[in-house]
Amino acid sequence: MYLSSNIKFLRKRKNLSQEEMAIAIDSKRSVLNSYENNIASPPLEMAMRISDYFRISLDTLLRIDLIRLPEYKVGELERGLEDYMKGKYLRVIATTTNHENVDNIEMVSEKARAGYTSGYSDIQFISELPQFSLPFLDRRKKYRSFQISGDSMLPIQDKTYVTCEYVEDWTSLKDGLCYVILTKEDGIVFKRVYNDIAKNKTLALVSNNPIYKPYEVKIEDVLEIWKYVMDHSKTLD
Repeated sequence: MYLSSNIKFLRKRKNLSQEEMAIAIDSKRSVLNSYENNIASPPLEMAMRISDYFRISLDTLLRIDLIRLPEYKVGELERGLEDYMKGKYLRVIATTTNHENVDNIEMVSEKARAGYTSGYSDIQFISELPQFSLPFLDRRKKYRSFQISGDSMLPIQDKTYVTCEYVEDWTSLKDGLCYVILTKEDGIVFKRVYNDIAKNKTLALVSNNPIYKPYEVKIEDVLEIWKYVMDHSKTLD
């Protein structure tokens, strides 16, 4: 485990004192000092906060001795490029399970959409969402349902719920397929996606309804990606 030495290494790269970094992560200098000197281990919530602060996945902070990496590789990690593209930054996903320890499908209603951008990784927020299951879906995969707003993805109507599969490796996105994208700026959007991660570190988002113009999002602005599986709509009165 390299968490303690990596924290100290990355802090010094930012030219921060222990006091300055402790304030930034809402902690105390003495506590941070104990982490850096391997006197104490940060609890999971604090470890994730440190991971978010450095924009480096917790898995990397724990397993990789960053001091031994070449400068360009450390720079890549600090910019979040590798972890964002592969989705490793989002490997720990908040979820709920049923009595058989199988993941539920949580429902993100239109009312809950605003809170989801900040609460998507919060176990408490996720546990308070309505939950259901679909026995014909693959139990080994994670699914979530999102209520769609507007007419940009006709024939899928306004207020329809779309059930989607969690995507971990963002480089695997297939051009032209539909995905729910959670972004820092726009929150939840449902679009056809064209993958330009390898070349420009972006995704092109396209609506079915031609009155809405396509646009691009930078991959570092993306928080979660879910692949469309099916929708649930009221088709008859």
